[in-house]
Parts: sequence; C-alpha cells; structure tokens
Amino acid sequence: MTEAADRGLFAAAHTSENALLSLALAAMALLPLAEVVLRATLKLGIPGATSLVQHLTLIVGMVGAGVAAREGRLLAISGLPALLKGRVGQIARVVSAGVAAPVAGALCYAACGFVESEREVGDQLIHGLPLWVVESFLPLGFALITARLLWRAGDRPGPRIAALAVSAFLVAALLLLPVPRETAVTAGIAVLALSIVLGAPVFVALGGSAVLLFWGAELPTASLSLDHYRLVVNPSLPAIPLFTLAGYFLAESGAPQRLVRVFDALLGGFRGGAAAVTALAGAFFTAFTGASGITILALGGLLMPLLRGVGHSERSALGLVTSSGSLGVLLPPSLPLILYAVVAKVPMQQIFLGAILPGLTMALLLLLWGRRTAGAHRPDAKGFDGREAWRAIKAAKWELALPLVAFAALFGGFATPVEAAALTALYAFVITVLVQRDLGVRRDVLRVMTECGLLVGGVLLILGVALGFTNYLVDAQIPDRTIEWATATLHSRWAFLAGLNVFLLLVGCVMDIFSAIVVVVPIVVPVAIAFGVDPVHLGIVFLANMELGYLTPLVGMNIFFASYRFGKPVLAVCRAVLPFLLVLLVGVLIITYVPWLTAVLRHPG
Repeated sequence: MTEAADRGLFAAAHTSENALLSLALAAMALLPLAEVVLRATLKLGIPGATSLVQHLTLIVGMVGAGVAAREGRLLAISGLPALLKGRVGQIARVVSAGVAAPVAGALCYAACGFVESEREVGDQLIHGLPLWVVESFLPLGFALITARLLWRAGDRPGPRIAALAVSAFLVAALLLLPVPRETAVTAGIAVLALSIVLGAPVFVALGGSAVLLFWGAELPTASLSLDHYRLVVNPSLPAIPLFTLAGYFLAESGAPQRLVRVFDALLGGFRGGAAAVTALAGAFFTAFTGASGITILALGGLLMPLLRGVGHSERSALGLVTSSGSLGVLLPPSLPLILYAVVAKVPMQQIFLGAILPGLTMALLLLLWGRRTAGAHRPDAKGFDGREAWRAIKAAKWELALPLVAFAALFGGFATPVEAAALTALYAFVITVLVQRDLGVRRDVLRVMTECGLLVGGVLLILGVALGFTNYLVDAQIPDRTIEWATATLHSRWAFLAGLNVFLLLVGCVMDIFSAIVVVVPIVVPVAIAFGVDPVHLGIVFLANMELGYLTPLVGMNIFFASYRFGKPVLAVCRAVLPFLLVLLVGVLIITYVPWLTAVLRHPG
C-alpha cells in the first residue's frame, strides 16, 4: 500500500471516529429534549431514555479521550516539555509515553475483566441491546489510547520502538524483580511522578497510582473500571458535555466579537471600562465552555488590543486577560460547579445559586484592580454612545439571552438539569448555525462537536480513573483519620477554614481542578460537616481556591495557554499574573469568611 493510500485510510478512520463522537453528542441532546416535549404534550416519556443518555456519556467520554490521544491533547499539567528542545525533548517524549502506555494498557486489562463479568450477568440496556456491548467502549477506548500514546512518542519508528521498550522494561521490572510489593509500589509511584513532570497526561498519575495500589494490596483491578463506569453514567453527569457543547458553539462563532462589542459599548467609555469588558467577557465564556484556556484562545486577540488601546501596559494587559480566563469557574453553569454537585451529592440548583455572588465578587475585584492599573484616558478617548450601545445589544441579543434560557429551564420547574443543558445546547446551535449563520452545517458543525467531545473525553477520563484512586483512599480510612486529626488539632470552624485554604492552595499547585474535585472532595466534605460548614459553602471555597490554581506560577494552565496565544515566555506571563493572583487571593478570603455570600440567594428569607 502506498504512503498516499495509508494517509487516505487514516483520514477516513479519523473522520468516522469524529462522526461517531458527534453523533453520540447529538443523541445526548435530542433524547432529553424529546422527553421534555412528550411530557409537556402527551404526558409520556421515552422508555429507557435516561439510561440511554447516561451511557451515551460513556461513549462520548471514551471516544473523545481516544480522539484527544490521537491529537496529542490529553490534559497534562507540566510545562517542562515546552521548554525542552531537540534530543532532550525527544527523550522526554519517549520516557513519558513509555510510562503512560502501560498504565493505559493496565486500565484496558481491568476494563476487559469488568466487561466480561457484566456479560456473564446478561443485563440489557434496552430491549435487544445487551449492556455489556455499550460497556465495551471502556476497554476499546483504553486500547486505542495505549496505541496512540506509543505512536505519538515520536515522528519516526525509532522513538516509538524506544517507548515500547521502556514500557516493556517497566512492566517486566514490576512483575519479575524479587522485591516486596510495597517497595515496587513506592518505586512505581515515583516513576509516575517523573513521567508527569516530563509531560505525561494527568490520568496517568491517578490511574497508574490506583493500579499500583490495588496490585500492591492484591485487590482486583476490575473494580477500578466499575468505579469509572459508575461515575460516568451518573444521572447528572450528562449536563457537563451538553453545557460545554453550548459554550463551544458560542466560542467558535462570531459571538465573542459581538459580546465584546456589547461590553465595550456599555463600559468601554469609562476609566477601567476595558478591564470590566475583559473580566465580564472572560467570565461569560469560561462559564459556558468549561475551559479557561478556550476563553484565552478565543478572546485574547480581541481583548489585548482593547486594553492596550486605553493605556494598559503590555504586562498589565497580559495579566488581566490571563486571569480573566478563570473567573467563570464560579459562575453557573460551569463544569466544575456541576462536577462538585455530583461528587459532593448536593443539589445542582443549590450550588448554582450559592456560586453567583462569590463569582461576581471575584470578577469585581479583578476589574477594580484592572481599573487601577489602567493608563489615563487619552484625549480622544470615546465617551458613552447610546446608539452604538443599542446597535451592539441588538446584534448580540440572541447570545445575551443564552443565560436566561439556561436558568429559565433549570429553575422553571419543567426541566431536569440534564434537560436544561440539552435545551441550552440546542439554543446555541440554532443561534450560531441557523440565525446568525456564523457556522455552516457541513463546514463547521462536525468540527465544533469533535472539539467539544475531545475536551469532554479528556476530562471524563481523568474523573473516571480518579474515582478508583479516591475509593482506595476511602477503603484505607483516610477520611476517618483526617476527621480525627482535624477535630483534635483544630478547635474552631474558622481555624478549619484557614487550614483548608492553605491545603487547597497547595492542592491547586499540583493537581488540575477536575481530579482535585474527585480525589479531595470526598475527603474534606466529612471533615467540613464535622465543623458545621455547609457543603455548598465548602464547595464555593474549594472551587475559589482551585481557580487560583489556573494562575499558579510555573504550573497554572492559564499561564501556558497565554504563553502560547501571545508568544510570550512562561516567566513573563508569571510576572504579569502575580498581582492579579494576589487580588484574587483576597477574594478567596472574603468568600471563605463571609458565608452570607453563598447563602443569601439560596435562603433569601
């Protein structure tokens, strides 16, 4: 077969994979919407629709993770690979791939055992469709990830073979060397930590640690896949990909330009107005896309010239744009808020209401600091133009209505959170494709849905493997021991909250927000309850601290996105972000010690 034929075969396979991912996402949106319509008109439902949507989340998660592995975009937290060039960089890629591949392979083996046990049970998802058939996406996805991690170790056969050799050596050493299992587990975890520093994906550390710990304790690893499966098919979890899909349609359309125009028309004529535009636009887009990096990439080219044009220094503008990307974490319907509600088992409506004022507080502090750092108005600076403001609002009216659609569906009593998310996704599709016509059905929709599925797949992969690690900690009674230590050492709720802030700031330096929620929340929630801290307030404090993790020098994800987007050295971005990081830290302290902010909208009486 010729090289051109090989490329054509790969392209066809990739297109089919993208189409499957997009089709699963579309079905996830359409089934809940059909349920809403049938319930309102005929008082009927679709048999098995809820279970189908939950298992479509599993398909989206594993296929999306496979696509992310194909594109080399599985979530990683180390910035070191960007600094390593030439031969040293190639060695780092080989080592990280050589460690990551056996982890994915071990998870594939565990998933095969899980699916085999489910096949023997013989349950059906719907009539004529055995449950194990859909569950087979777990091992298939991990097998695909394993192969692609090795393939992306280099551009030539040599590095790929070297990565395979590293994998084989590590597996042989673990299984054949005559050392106690405890020693082997400790050494294995150290190797995993090294691989993360060298650029291995986040799921490798969590999934690899879980596999090693279960192997060391001689526990069946199939239970890891059971945990993964149970999390991904959680009834509330489909809201995550659906709200994210709505955000992606917005981000890929002309909505960023129209919304920035609105904020600029309303606020740009005042001193600090450009800072307000940046904070509000960044918060809006992160809340819906679920990814602060997408906000920086989508809005950075619009906001940087706006800030520079009104007198911000390059450092101030860079710091403000980078920081604004994380503001939407605390504004509904952001992905971390939904995930916290799922893991902590609190009502999604409650966490949404509790987050609004804290989220606005963080945005207000950032824009006030941005106003302070703004240069003086130029002599020709524009004033407020009512006609331009009206024209801008009219042009962006459909986008401005998006939060109203989401909240009306969620709090109107006629839709579940998943149905509200599906309605929001459909609305975003209609306004960007059919009304504004920024996106073409054939030209753009498949691409946008694939990008969304890629992000969702990468996140759900982390969440699934993290739950197995968390359950090991629970079985090892880590939460119970933590409660005992905390109640013996800390003597008031305020002391606990102070210690919690310090702990979470450290967690934010070494863990991404998604794995931190799954791993840390089950440990801290029982401790917080023991000190009388409301779980919703705890969640907002938790996420506010994690928001700072996006900006932590040398490890924060927003720093690397900004470095890539604006072509600036990582250290230059760190210096630009530091003052804004300190301002947001003040916001975290306000949110922590003024619980009224999280309670007033939930309990207005």
